[in-house]
Amino acid sequence: MPKFSIFVLLFVFVFSFFGFAFYSIDAYSLNSAAILVAPCSEHLLGTDRLGRDILARLIEGGKISLIIGVGSALIASVIGLILGSMAGYFRGTIDKGFVVLVDLFLTFPTFFLLLALVSYVNASAWVLIVIISITGWMTTARLIRSESFSITSQPYIKILNIAKVSKSKILLKYYAPLLAPIYFVSFTFGVGGAILAESGLSFLGLGIVAPQMSWGTILSSGKDVVEIAWWVSFFPGLMIFLVTFSLINISNYLQQLTNKKQIQN
Repeated sequence: MPKFSIFVLLFVFVFSFFGFAFYSIDAYSLNSAAILVAPCSEHLLGTDRLGRDILARLIEGGKISLIIGVGSALIASVIGLILGSMAGYFRGTIDKGFVVLVDLFLTFPTFFLLLALVSYVNASAWVLIVIISITGWMTTARLIRSESFSITSQPYIKILNIAKVSKSKILLKYYAPLLAPIYFVSFTFGVGGAILAESGLSFLGLGIVAPQMSWGTILSSGKDVVEIAWWVSFFPGLMIFLVTFSLINISNYLQQLTNKKQIQN
């Protein structure tokens, strides 16, 4: 399953960023003579209600969806790594402040917090990256904090503190390698979660604004014609499913590897 999932992700990446080299139809081109055409030889995945080619739009929209997913997960996981490791290492007042901050963010349901933030700004890819990352770092931070607590209690860390080794060196040299598996698991989960969050916002009309497009906006554009043109919503939904399912499989595999190493140690 990990090999298959990695292959799917590589295919989706090449499809989204290099697909235009193999499929030259313009994603923005309107064609009044080809409205809601079913998949055929001329339009492999059909067209939407404005006559735009679905395959071309999936290629173009995939760039935005993947950039938002990877960018949001990267920022959120880095924030979680920094805050969680600092709370677990320094403890005391810093840890108490960390707990209060996390509880404050978790008080509000994440998706409703996203809706509240997006409603006050004009959504774009970079705005959504910032907003999704701000609302998605808590889980990673809590996992990192828990693991940092167990690392801090190790005898060699206490010896390093007694020897007055610089705290930055301890965190980078001894904490980072041990926290890396948790970080990568959280990152892969975060990418899938960010893509789903962007798709949900776009489906509600609060995500990417035209003329930009994402898989979520393409999916949303087909909700009114789903009974007569299933392909408009099906194919972007399929792309979202493939990416999130593959990322979850990879996350589970990484988690299994981490658990095996912990058992062996």
